[in-house]
Amino acid sequence: MEDNKVPTTTNESLVTRDPNSDENAVTRPSDISMEAITRRMQESLSIENRHKFWETQPVGQFKDLGDSSLPEGPIEDPTPVSEVKQEPYNLPGPYEWITCDMETAEMCTEVYNLLTNNYVEDDENMFRFNYSKEFLQWALRPPGHYKSWHIGVRVKTSKKLVAFITGVPARIRVRGEVVSMAEVNFLCVHKKLRSKRLAPVMIKEVTRRVHLENIWQAAYTAGVVIPTPVATCQYWHRSLNPKKLIDVGFSRLGPRMTMSRTIKLYKLPDSPVTPGFRKMELRDVPAVTRLLRGYLNQFVVAPDFNDDDVEHWLLPKEDVIDSFVVESPITHEITDFCSFYTLPSTVLGNPNYNTLKAAYSYYNVATKTPLIQLMNDALIIAKKKDYDVFNALDIMENESFLKELKYGPGDGKLHYYLYNYRLRQPMKPSELGLVLL
Repeated sequence: MEDNKVPTTTNESLVTRDPNSDENAVTRPSDISMEAITRRMQESLSIENRHKFWETQPVGQFKDLGDSSLPEGPIEDPTPVSEVKQEPYNLPGPYEWITCDMETAEMCTEVYNLLTNNYVEDDENMFRFNYSKEFLQWALRPPGHYKSWHIGVRVKTSKKLVAFITGVPARIRVRGEVVSMAEVNFLCVHKKLRSKRLAPVMIKEVTRRVHLENIWQAAYTAGVVIPTPVATCQYWHRSLNPKKLIDVGFSRLGPRMTMSRTIKLYKLPDSPVTPGFRKMELRDVPAVTRLLRGYLNQFVVAPDFNDDDVEHWLLPKEDVIDSFVVESPITHEITDFCSFYTLPSTVLGNPNYNTLKAAYSYYNVATKTPLIQLMNDALIIAKKKDYDVFNALDIMENESFLKELKYGPGDGKLHYYLYNYRLRQPMKPSELGLVLL
């Protein structure tokens, strides 16, 4: 339940430096072995890197890695809801808890301003996520959401919002078992308060409120390693507007490449090539649900979507979520599906640009159309809609199209975590079927 993924940069030579390795070494996703991840985790057990808070929580611990005698599943049994702490955890004196009503424009604006100025940045402080108000309302109000899980911290005197954390309910299948979970996200503390140790109290408070609804498991992601990832993935980036990406420092020209050659390298056709490729509509929800449920069954961890979930998460919303189906021109059957969500980043300290418009691959299912062709059509649409870059994790079957479609590996990792649920072994990215926003 840490803050989420980090905007990562790429370069046009399609390689990325590993800061821990020889200067001339190159890393690619296939180089990330489970043994290397385990070794890194064990190294992080040194005294100065101890994760004291997480060692007190029901999460997989580094010391237990590879212990096949431990059972998979819940680490702690649920307790009666009546025994869950009824009062909020104590905050330092100047601060108070609030429940953020994301249906009001005023609250949405407050949360937006806090995140826009204080949320996740890349390591070089060049980019910061800029979730739109419409995106936040979509991300935080799925079917069955709890307002009480949208938690803010205010300064008592000024009433200024200085911290935020959220949970939304989800049904997530782990192997054969569907588990009710909270997806925890948007942990953000104002930059001036980072030394106040607010984050652990906020994590405990969102956990308490989740327990009050008789839910005992959670899923979350972070750009840092804490005890203990169930999967470690890598972002890949596909240039759509290479000149702008190079100008803002997101990418750099590859060796022996000119700007004009780079622009030509990433040029795309003017329109999708797949017959029957069109925007998803409300009438497509049952067919998309069937496609998704069938497809996601093959992964170790994946959401358990029903029609209501698909309608909420995948029906297109301008500048939030784009989804497309392939409808057979002959049978009118929906055979394929692709989607991406919109998450711009603020460009910090650049005189010419203030926003980087990024598309993020979401859920994609190819049954009749080759996946590479389907995802190339998604790139074409994103380019037509003026996105600068298309990002994808190497999860599900994504690795099969990344290199072919000229994606380059980024310089950041995204770690997936489960709270109060143990997997004996970490998953490979290709065994993971879950995208967290």
